[in-house]
Amino acid sequence: MKKRSGFYGLLALGLLLTSATMVREQPLPNLRPNIIWILSEDISTELSCYGTPVVQTPVLDQLAKEGIRFTNAFTTAPVCSPSRSAIITGMYQTSIGAHNHRSHRDDGYHLPAPVKPITDYLRQAGYYTVNVKTAAPGVATPTKTDFNFIPDHPVFDGTDWNQRKTGQPFFAQLTIDETHRGKAWKTVVKAHEPRINPDDVVLPPYYPDHPIARADWATYLESIQLMDSYVGKILQRLKDEGISENTVVIFSGDNGRCHVRDKQFLYEGGIHVPLIIRWPGQLKAGQVNTDLVSAIDVSATILKLAGVEPPAYLDGRVMLGAGIKKREYIVAARDRMDETVDKMRCIRDRQFKYIRNYLPERPYMQPNKYKETEYPMWNLLKELNQQGKLTPAQALFVAPTKPAEELYDLKTDPHELTNLATLPRYRKTLGKMRTILDSWVRTTNDQGQFPERKIGLSPKP
Repeated sequence: MKKRSGFYGLLALGLLLTSATMVREQPLPNLRPNIIWILSEDISTELSCYGTPVVQTPVLDQLAKEGIRFTNAFTTAPVCSPSRSAIITGMYQTSIGAHNHRSHRDDGYHLPAPVKPITDYLRQAGYYTVNVKTAAPGVATPTKTDFNFIPDHPVFDGTDWNQRKTGQPFFAQLTIDETHRGKAWKTVVKAHEPRINPDDVVLPPYYPDHPIARADWATYLESIQLMDSYVGKILQRLKDEGISENTVVIFSGDNGRCHVRDKQFLYEGGIHVPLIIRWPGQLKAGQVNTDLVSAIDVSATILKLAGVEPPAYLDGRVMLGAGIKKREYIVAARDRMDETVDKMRCIRDRQFKYIRNYLPERPYMQPNKYKETEYPMWNLLKELNQQGKLTPAQALFVAPTKPAEELYDLKTDPHELTNLATLPRYRKTLGKMRTILDSWVRTTNDQGQFPERKIGLSPKP
């Protein structure tokens, strides 16, 4: 796909995705603060400040008390590379051709004009931009980018904010990857205290109550506890350097939790993430914000916090300060993941979620080496299904095909188990969601409409 110079009327997207309501808020002060965006890999809202029992996250609980905790924050994709491509640009990954997981690694693909990484605008405004390598003593943070495009020049200036000029404000992005399923779960996570008793965890109803499932879920929660301790060390570094008061701290997940039916899918577990923002003395502490927000809105807001007017083409919108526009819907997309070819889109409002499966003949559980190797629950579900030991709710995910459309009432069915798409009394709601998605696809020129010319698979999960 070649670099595109036109941008297909993306400004109309604002009208589509918001029947926007203006809300009265105080203007953001023009103080040019430092800004740190902490991304924890593969987590949903399993923090104690979000009401999850058993897990202990005292650092993030305190951060939420000192800032704003968002209860309805969503990523635009349920896996890292398209999600990270979206947040670094403030654009839907489908609008910029970055929608297929770990694509465009060797084909020379660049962002379509006029899109740029948000760090370009921050740099022009005098900010030093950092992809942090060592966030604090004892906290190694990989300089992961995972962008599905080839940058025109380095996206970041350095690997530590101490490399900046004296008095220069900085923007830092850092990744905590211990929450990403992998070898860390068998080593440093297991070594961290306190441990979690698998008998005490609460499993979603779409998982079988099995020792393997309980142990795996407990390990996931333990990885969150370890991550929480790392955030504490990062915040302590800010205090030790005397910059805590003039630093905006943003904490979020890069996509949902790494479990079956969650990561790589458009259910809540794949796209609903924690989001906490603290700016001492400038943002009222202890707020709980229930607005629908997208991760690309964080990108636009970062520019605004830095005193940079977000460019008009952005899909993301400022979500703090005066004159903000509240979203009525969020949109998320799933496309090829590793060797697994699929295509899904979803529209979610405050009550309903609509998922369109463009390849319904393909099962949810298509062959996937990464999941078959790393997800204990993946093979467990298959085995229990063959033995006839799954409940109807648990068997949904192992079905040989998918419904073409899914519609869920999230107020009465938060686990998305009862598909309402075929029921006559929901015909009007279904029609509304169809119209919104069709308009979004056209208005944003969703690149998933076009076949992928070349699949260059990465060996990494």
